[in-house]
Amino acid sequence: MLVNFYRQARGQNSLRDFLGPALRDILLDQTLSIRTDPLEVYKTWINQTETQTGHKSSLPYEVSAEDALSHPEVQRRIDIAIINLKNLTDRVLKAITSNLNKLPYGLRYTAKALRDALKTKFPAASEAELYKIVGNLVYYRYMNPAIVAPDGFDVVDRSAGSALQPEQRHILGSVARMLQHAAANKHFHGDGYHVHILNQYITQTHGRFRYRCQNVCDVPEPEERFSMDEFSEQLIVNRPIIYISVSELLNTHKLLLEHQEVLCPDPLDPLRLILNDLGPVPSLQESARCSALLTCGSGFSTKQLIIDVIRTQPGDSLRDILKTKTSPDQEVCHNWLVQRRARQDAQTPEKMKSNPSLVANGNLSLEEKKRKIVRSLRRLEALGVLQPPRAEEQVLQMDIRQQRVCRQRRRAELHKLQQTLSRLQEKSSFHCQQVDFYRHYITSCLDNLTTGSKGTNGNAAESRGKKKLPSLSYSATRLQDKGVLLEIEDLPATQ
Repeated sequence: MLVNFYRQARGQNSLRDFLGPALRDILLDQTLSIRTDPLEVYKTWINQTETQTGHKSSLPYEVSAEDALSHPEVQRRIDIAIINLKNLTDRVLKAITSNLNKLPYGLRYTAKALRDALKTKFPAASEAELYKIVGNLVYYRYMNPAIVAPDGFDVVDRSAGSALQPEQRHILGSVARMLQHAAANKHFHGDGYHVHILNQYITQTHGRFRYRCQNVCDVPEPEERFSMDEFSEQLIVNRPIIYISVSELLNTHKLLLEHQEVLCPDPLDPLRLILNDLGPVPSLQESARCSALLTCGSGFSTKQLIIDVIRTQPGDSLRDILKTKTSPDQEVCHNWLVQRRARQDAQTPEKMKSNPSLVANGNLSLEEKKRKIVRSLRRLEALGVLQPPRAEEQVLQMDIRQQRVCRQRRRAELHKLQQTLSRLQEKSSFHCQQVDFYRHYITSCLDNLTTGSKGTNGNAAESRGKKKLPSLSYSATRLQDKGVLLEIEDLPATQ
């Protein structure tokens, strides 16, 4: 899951930055030969000799590996291939080891956590064994697929119809296999001298891999990396917004209670104090009932009434405002606010207008609104939503103070929707242009076919004696490689 996540977006850009140039150079060199199999090299040599001379070679085509290695030309070609393979592997390895700081921080920290967890669980294990597993995560799981198939991971740019050639894929696969064996310190099987040379190289390269794996794990803790401490929340200007359902909130509460001995063993830990204040996990029905009361019905109308009152009548607290008698000037100001709201509602579309009950409450006088607020607060106390004797302050702390945040969130979502709509319109316009282009293209093709058929009928007598032109057939794989077929439905890509 982690590796797949870091292969997208930022992680994919990292692969493109430090692997792209090296792999691009390898793909551009069309003269490289890295085949080290004696039989394969021997047969290639025989075929090239016959092609150049035009005569069949006197040497047998089917021989053993020992007989193939007995020819100096085969040995020379294998030596060149080994040098090429080592140079290509060094080139990619240098691109990896010199750019480890570009790896995503989350991946490096996970490698560090994996090493520490293995060290704790297996204290007798050597560092070589630990870093072998770390290297498996960082190289084999994260980098190796991008080296084998750089076109599939957008590491190198490939134009439509220019798929990698089999020889290019063979070179990339050989380099990836060398790096994979070097990361795991795994030798090739065989007795030939070329196998012995490659195994020596793998042993030397493994030491470099192990040293670099230590550097991968050398990352600071998240608190240091992101400069976070216990005061960070008090210093941030924009409060984070969390989208969470009631059931998710209850599950989080339940998990915190179950694991509080691990999370906060200190009795004075702030999290332990909060959990003690919250008490047991409420049922889903109780939470839903409280949530409904706070977001609709009496809860919502009460908050709206409170907003109207505190906008018109000042005071040190909501309790003082509700107890203080309203002056005539305050009633006049309140009536002006009510009339302005009525004018705004008159211009609002029908589907977006407020609930009739809220409109009726909004038309009450200031004193009537204050009396209704008091009755609503007593009702919410009876339901257990508010706790006396500070019910007035609890209502203010619930959502009224968060209305500015809600408005900002609504504006941000509206801006995002407008951007999405604009992109959809651009995409729709592009598709319309594509449809018109294809329609004109098909029409011109049909016209050409009609013209050609007429010419064929007119010259039927002349064409009888001529040979029929051979038809050309293309496989679906070939058409897809050329970019003609964009997608094949109901068929796996491997078929």
